[in-house]
Amino acid sequence: MCSAGRIWHPRGRVVRRQDVENVWDYPRPPALVPCARRVWIDFGGEPIADSTRALRVLETSHPPTVYVPIADFAPGVLQPAARSSLCEFKGRASYLDVVAGDARADRAAWTYPSPTQPYAALRDHVAVYPGRMDACRLDDELVAAQHGDFYGGWITRELRGPFKGGAGTRRW
Repeated sequence: MCSAGRIWHPRGRVVRRQDVENVWDYPRPPALVPCARRVWIDFGGEPIADSTRALRVLETSHPPTVYVPIADFAPGVLQPAARSSLCEFKGRASYLDVVAGDARADRAAWTYPSPTQPYAALRDHVAVYPGRMDACRLDDELVAAQHGDFYGGWITRELRGPFKGGAGTRRW
């Protein structure tokens, strides 16, 4: 393989791979698309979410953030937290604590109770920081967490960066 999303053809041509996504091809403002893969989230030694109805937010330089319908979380694992933030595109986010088994992760999830019109489908959906869960999977693939303490991107093997969130990327 050459660089992200391309493979070298034996006859000297560069061929674009269909199974590779480059985050620099994602739009700004972000796109909201259905997640074609099954989402599994484990926390506190328990499965807390299982969904085939998730959505992905695709934004330039970011791994996708996955939003799962609240109804696809186990009852009682999401508890309101006393924090909010403002996204210039999606509106005001409310944070949630995640509680399961003997574990608690404060402000480890967020939701948009009243998203802006272009992102209205995010209402009643929740995103989690994958690095704060025991495991997050898309189908059978264990995802890696986007670096940094603010972004909640899910990094999979077909994704190419570089990704915003690590040291030195704040002003990208």
